[in-house]
Amino acid sequence: MLNTVGTLARLGLAAVWLVSGALKLADPGQTLIAVQAYEVLPDALEDVVAIALPLVELVLGLLLLAGLATRWAAAAALGLLVVLIAGIAQSWARGLSIDCGCFGGGGQVAAGQTAYPQEILRDTGFALLAGWLLARPRTWLSLDGWLARGRGNSGEPGHDYSGIAEGN
Repeated sequence: MLNTVGTLARLGLAAVWLVSGALKLADPGQTLIAVQAYEVLPDALEDVVAIALPLVELVLGLLLLAGLATRWAAAAALGLLVVLIAGIAQSWARGLSIDCGCFGGGGQVAAGQTAYPQEILRDTGFALLAGWLLARPRTWLSLDGWLARGRGNSGEPGHDYSGIAEGN
């Protein structure tokens, strides 16, 4: 049962990152506007973040989808989610009226059109999925498991197949 929960968490989180990254990559100008709206980065870094963020999200999504280096991908996802939650929270605390741009779009919105509590709650839910995978990276249908079988370890997720493929 726990392996099924882990598999669903891994695939769900993979979908989040793949959709988020693809939407941002499809509209890089809007992604830059979303990054600028947070008003926390120097101008020189805004372009770098706007370019790198969708690529990082896509890589995380692909790793999680494949179940490759699951623990490492979950740790990176959790770190990124903490940064995103902090960004949303600081925008709210500073009285900025922005859309987070988490799934494309983003930037300035009219006062009263913000959804900070919902965005923080949603991203906290995603962080819980990443935390689950960080603590329990073994899942069904993963390259981690397949690679472990190739090293002579059991392919069953319930057995110990620790090693580099799992991210230990």
